[in-house]
Amino acid sequence: MAEKNKKSGRGGARPGAGRPRKQEGSKLYTFRASGEIARFLDAQEQRTEFIKECIDRSMMESEPYFSQIGTAYPATMVKKMKMHFFDVGIVAGFPISLDNDEKAQSIELLQMLCPYPESSYLIRVEGNSMIDADIYSGDIVIVDKSNRNPSPSEVAVCELNGEYTLKRFEKRDGVGWLIPANPDYPEIKVTEDDAFSIWGTVTYIIHKPHNK
Repeated sequence: MAEKNKKSGRGGARPGAGRPRKQEGSKLYTFRASGEIARFLDAQEQRTEFIKECIDRSMMESEPYFSQIGTAYPATMVKKMKMHFFDVGIVAGFPISLDNDEKAQSIELLQMLCPYPESSYLIRVEGNSMIDADIYSGDIVIVDKSNRNPSPSEVAVCELNGEYTLKRFEKRDGVGWLIPANPDYPEIKVTEDDAFSIWGTVTYIIHKPHNK
């Protein structure tokens, strides 16, 4: 019995070992390329990443042009970047030390801000209709396209008669309203004759500190 309880020396399963988990909704595709295309692909150092980037660019070109609110970029086009993360619950009180790298952990920034990159876009905002929601012209918002049912407190990218706008959406007595977060901008009524849809919901806002 004692012999059976001895460790085998193999050390058990290593962290990260085994097959990687499939992303939700992901599929494996294979295709045959013609001679000229095959030679071009063979010349690429990272063929898989190159193909993905080409598909990402094609997806971006097929998406609506957000000239009214800014420029959109698929989250899958954002390069991976790891940063030090101090999970210390910092408060605006007594100072604490953050100069010890042993207290830090490495995190993938995009994964933290954008857990569903395949359905998310980064949009650089143009305009100041949402400044009271802390969204200023030049800011970058992360929009989850899979969430098309925002609450009245959430900010969404809304399509109204072929044009796009960044607003809150709420219903009053069965009537839809687009609500700005700036008193200088009017609320917009959505009528039955309008072509209206929610394109996606804002999940994060990225901007520099606004020093007043």
